[in-house]
Amino acid sequence: MNNERNNGKEELLRISNLKKYFPASGDWFAQMFDKRQVKAVDGVNLNIPTGDTLGLVGESGSGKTTTGQVIVRLLDPTEGKIEYKSQDITELTGKRLKNLRQEIQMIFQDPSSSLNRRKTVGQMVSEPLKIHNIVGRDKLEEKLGEVVESAGLSKRFLNRYPHEMSGGQRQRVGIARALAVDPEFIVCDEPVTALDVSIQAQILNLLMNLQKEYNLTYLFIAHDLSVVKHVSDRIAVMYLGNIMEVSDSEILFDNPKHPYTQALLAAVPKADPKSPPREVLKGEIPSPIDPPSGCPFHPRCSSKIGEICEEKNPEQITVGDNSLVSCHLYPK
Repeated sequence: MNNERNNGKEELLRISNLKKYFPASGDWFAQMFDKRQVKAVDGVNLNIPTGDTLGLVGESGSGKTTTGQVIVRLLDPTEGKIEYKSQDITELTGKRLKNLRQEIQMIFQDPSSSLNRRKTVGQMVSEPLKIHNIVGRDKLEEKLGEVVESAGLSKRFLNRYPHEMSGGQRQRVGIARALAVDPEFIVCDEPVTALDVSIQAQILNLLMNLQKEYNLTYLFIAHDLSVVKHVSDRIAVMYLGNIMEVSDSEILFDNPKHPYTQALLAAVPKADPKSPPREVLKGEIPSPIDPPSGCPFHPRCSSKIGEICEEKNPEQITVGDNSLVSCHLYPK
């Protein structure tokens, strides 16, 4: 089941039963003997209305980044369907895939590794403009100035190299490069994780302002729940390749339904020194090579109701205030 609550907005992206498996062994010869698979994404269903931000949260290793990379087609899905503007983009190749990349972009977590240290800002931002024939040579410099300024940089940065800039400035270059082709949908893969707290706020405000100005739609991937709450209309909680809960941002923080969501929120540090000790989620996320049977969270769950949790993976159902939950605590 997908998230059907669009608040009257047109649906931009819908993913259905999305799976991405990798061989457990790295080289092709070992794969002849080792047939195990890493189930990084294991049946994800989500949708995002036009102009909204869907936050995607979960512990490291839950499959968030892989989901984003499959959606923008940096990785091919193993199974499932990705529909963008009601068109299945799962099998697109060649020129059709190239055209799609003009509408769907990605901002990466680490600007230091995602930028070419041998190229200037101007060269990096102009590259997608040239690939997609956005502007001619006579308008290129003007367009470059507009793009970097929209990302909060002055034109003088066009001649700088990545090593000559701070982390926040490099992330702004990454944002400018994504904006250059006038996209409609952007996957933000932990875009503030590597930045100082004060810089994080600046980048988050920039992304929200750009969303309003250009009517952008975001998938915002993060592990920091407070960051996701600040920017998201709805939040999806992911665990071991599965979506555990999807809910409006305020509702999820006020009334979390899934035990995993409750555990994540309980672990968020509180500013009040008199607040009771926080709960700690016991154990570690299992290996996606050999995930648990039944509900993937049941080995760490303190609320499990019996053998059904160990034997059957719960279906995603609507609970109460239009929250979507995958948990046997909520019968169909």
